[in-house]
Amino acid sequence: MKILVIGQGGREHALVWKLAQSPKVTEVYCAPGNAGTAVDAINVPIKATDIPALIKFAQEEKIDLTIPGPEAPLVAGIVDAFKAAGLTVFGPTKAAAELEGSKIFSKNLMRKAKVPTAEFAAFNSAQDALNYLDGYEAQIRKQAQLYKTGEHRSPRKATKSVVVKADGLAAGKGVSVCDSIDEAKDVVRRMMFNKEFGAAGERIVIEEKLEGQEASILALVDGKTIVPLESSQDHKAAYDRDQGPNTGGMGAYSPTPLITDEIMEEIIQEILIPTVHTMRKEDRPFTGILYAGIMLTKYGPKVLEYNVRLGDPETQPILMRLKSDLAELLYAAAKGELHQHPGLEWDPRPAVCVVMAAEGYPGPYENGKEIRGLEEAAQVEDAKVFHAGTKLVDGKAVTDGGRVLGVTALGADLSEAKLKAYQAVKPIRWEGAWCRKDISDKARMFVEREN
Repeated sequence: MKILVIGQGGREHALVWKLAQSPKVTEVYCAPGNAGTAVDAINVPIKATDIPALIKFAQEEKIDLTIPGPEAPLVAGIVDAFKAAGLTVFGPTKAAAELEGSKIFSKNLMRKAKVPTAEFAAFNSAQDALNYLDGYEAQIRKQAQLYKTGEHRSPRKATKSVVVKADGLAAGKGVSVCDSIDEAKDVVRRMMFNKEFGAAGERIVIEEKLEGQEASILALVDGKTIVPLESSQDHKAAYDRDQGPNTGGMGAYSPTPLITDEIMEEIIQEILIPTVHTMRKEDRPFTGILYAGIMLTKYGPKVLEYNVRLGDPETQPILMRLKSDLAELLYAAAKGELHQHPGLEWDPRPAVCVVMAAEGYPGPYENGKEIRGLEEAAQVEDAKVFHAGTKLVDGKAVTDGGRVLGVTALGADLSEAKLKAYQAVKPIRWEGAWCRKDISDKARMFVEREN
């Protein structure tokens, strides 16, 4: 089997690395790839958004299975185009990918499916959004006063924290958690008046802020059959102890103790199944990776948002633990035959992924810094350095993005996995390199609190 993976990030490096392990796979290509995929696969100099060129390559090379990694080509309809060309491809159609491509569509679908999520309102006018926030603030003040005087028993709504989301794709940066109404108004102005996220911010969602711990639930779907993957927890904030601005993810670990067997079953029954069923009813049958960002609130698990592809950096620790043949699995899903595939086999050991980032990220940063120490990092037992924002220049790996590497390791327990991951981080150097130092600590703190 010949496989083409589309993309150039850490998710794609983890995919090609895992796919190449299948005895049924003869060649793995990655378009356009990075310095890491050049080692574990064959890089193809075609952009992930150049759909005609990708189709031509797949036809000429007689590719048996294509796997688009990033959300942008999926939302643009790459799966529809490949299917129209008679090629086997794993991922959602353009209509199904709107589940990630539009926050408004996603929230409305959750409402139809009766999937638990935050209360929300959608806007295509900045002034309407600002007026809504004025009314929201007045309502909160009234409820807080009623609670203070004993006339209102529940202070649940007495909070000025809201979340403002750009409707479209914004490279993981279109979500702002606002601790005051004034802050929310500023975000609305930046998104809708100043066009901070371009067309992605022409429409927005304002929703209540959910409180609790976050977890990532990913599932393989072939339109009908749902096969959940092992749980994981991402670390979105830039700095230790979840401080600083949101990023695309500064690290992840799998599995997370937050997701018990009982909670996973609740998520399957109350979230995944209703979503897939409602997508079919809406004539948008979903095939691909359904990624539910979950907030574990005191009222139960609620969906923060949906993605329609593997998460980055969650993919790295999840695929480090997967023992089943990924190529067989994704091919079966693409063919609508997941129900015939045996259950997944997992390494019981946990895995931790630490993202090493460029100086300045998630703000402006410079590219082209030479990366040293990769050979020493590779010597750490049960560790793998997945490349994200890198490229080869004169045979040397240099930085080419904000999140540069995803250093991932397995361990007998989370403490050992964390230790090995940071042991592999230690020898890696480039000018301005940095990372969070507390990836996976939330799991330990959760267990200690529960005990």
